[in-house]
Amino acid sequence: MRRRIAMVAACLLAAVTLAPGGAAARANPDVDTKKALANGLQVAPKSTAKSKTANAKPAGANPYLALLPDPAAADLSGWDRYLAAQGKERAKTKAKTQQRALAAAPILVDEDEPTGVRGSNDTPATAQRVPGFGTNTGQNPAARVLGTLSPEPVSAEDVDPNTEDDGSIPLAGDTGIGETRDGIRTSGVVGDGPHGSAGSGSGDFDVYKLTATAGDSITADIDTTTEELDSILLLLDAEGEIIATADDDGVSFDSLLNFQFTESGTYYLFVTGFLTLPDDPFDSGSGSGAESEGPYNLTILVGQSDFDFFAVRLRKGDVLGATVSGSAARLAVYDTVPREVQGSTQDASFIFPVDTPLPGGGNAVVDYVAETAGWHYVAVTSGSGTYDVTVEAHRPTLEGATPPVQTLFLDFDGARVNTAPFGGPGVRTLSPFEAFLGRWGLTRADEDAVIDAVIATVTENLKSDLQASGLNSRFRLQIKNSRDHRDTFGQENVSRIVVGGTIDESGVPTIGIAQTIDPGNFETEETALVLLDILSDPAGDDASLNTYITPASDKVAFVGRALGNVVSHEAGHFFGDWHVDQFNDIPNLMDQGGNFPVMFAVGPDNVGGTEDDTDVDFGEDVFNPGEGFTGTEDTLSRIVFGVTS
Repeated sequence: MRRRIAMVAACLLAAVTLAPGGAAARANPDVDTKKALANGLQVAPKSTAKSKTANAKPAGANPYLALLPDPAAADLSGWDRYLAAQGKERAKTKAKTQQRALAAAPILVDEDEPTGVRGSNDTPATAQRVPGFGTNTGQNPAARVLGTLSPEPVSAEDVDPNTEDDGSIPLAGDTGIGETRDGIRTSGVVGDGPHGSAGSGSGDFDVYKLTATAGDSITADIDTTTEELDSILLLLDAEGEIIATADDDGVSFDSLLNFQFTESGTYYLFVTGFLTLPDDPFDSGSGSGAESEGPYNLTILVGQSDFDFFAVRLRKGDVLGATVSGSAARLAVYDTVPREVQGSTQDASFIFPVDTPLPGGGNAVVDYVAETAGWHYVAVTSGSGTYDVTVEAHRPTLEGATPPVQTLFLDFDGARVNTAPFGGPGVRTLSPFEAFLGRWGLTRADEDAVIDAVIATVTENLKSDLQASGLNSRFRLQIKNSRDHRDTFGQENVSRIVVGGTIDESGVPTIGIAQTIDPGNFETEETALVLLDILSDPAGDDASLNTYITPASDKVAFVGRALGNVVSHEAGHFFGDWHVDQFNDIPNLMDQGGNFPVMFAVGPDNVGGTEDDTDVDFGEDVFNPGEGFTGTEDTLSRIVFGVTS
């Protein structure tokens, strides 16, 4: 069983004061937990035996849509299974009940590269072009691509288990892969080394050395044979940096790692148990503690992958969607540079609005909003055999609409909200913003000034910065609020963010959550929540603004800026953004939770509302490693074209 990380709990009275005795404490992620999250490993307990089906909806808020107080509590593997199953069901329903608004039948494209051959379309420079594809008049915005992946044939040889101690890079067992063989089959036991639970207790690693060439792919498959070992695989480069990880899917304790090398070199595969991580991969005794242990069988294969690239010409602002079925497990989109702007081995399209025109339902689904006009590339890989790719491009729905302006309404007055779309119990009443002022040491007399600061921050983040980017001269966004304007939610092209309420009132265990992720802003009337209980908790938790408030703080400025950033984050979702990596060195408004000083714009002095506070914006960052995507996400350009006229 997985160890449980303390879950978020907040039981508030109607007057928005803490319930007697307070809620169960939430543990801040420690160093090992943050390291696991930063490397894409799930920390939370996975689905129990009773819910080990693809259709089971995990408990808690959807982590793709939510700004979580503690991302370590998210059952990401459970959500991935649920979203994939729901995405396939939605795709079936769409196919049966409607024809998407396409001008004609899709262009049918047969791959030119013969079966069994690699190298003729394996890069953007050699990509097979799809003529006639596009959103201009006379072009077809849909294509169906049929092809075959032909990776290098490889085989595994049986080899003896490593000899202990093999728990570090210097002590790794040499597999001979890349030198004398393509792959191995072997066995081992996590826990039988000198640092297992019967030894020093720091945790046992079995490490396998191999070499690879750029373009090679590795497949490492763990069969735990029993449910003693809850396995984890870590792939490290020669410098000891983790470059790929794999954990079990929550249905079995087996792990499968697939990775494509971009550089030639020597690499090391670490086999261990959940959640043992090396502090120093050159020291076998540097583990974070012996936990899951047991026997396993291991197969490692390395060989040349087959990549098939197809080039499509896009206009600036085109919204591209693609899905693949058949033998291929991975899709990626490359921009005009070319660089990877989204790689995927999953179908998370169920997060899109119901009426989005973007395709879904396959082994892997990608979406992208074109920042510049020109040739873009869809890459198919990871598999052997035939595949079927659907590629579509659409113009943003507000382009030429009447009225053409998207309105973002900030509701500070409290509201009756149907929380079911967020995973809540249904229609609930949320407390107004003013009820929380005292929890930050502010008074009703400060309310207008704080609201002014929130509005100013949201305006800078979602309007001024996007206009200043110069990417879209037709960018239009009205920002209105419940203090200064009548409530227009429910009218055409009005989306709202409710700033108020608590977890207890809403039934949704999060700080913020959006209704969908909507590349292209095809659904222009959505709701998001920014709940204020955790944000106004007593100092101590890193998700509370009070942790950063001291006598030196300008509280009005700090609370307004921090809340404005959280509001902007949720608007970013329903305007088209996914989460990015919150633990790297790039501050971004779409950072997932868990690194709140950055989201709250706290400067180096770790005090909010002082001169060194930062300005956090939308922009380029890498996708969140725990949410299944790779590549660079420009969180500004993905939303600037959907809010247009």
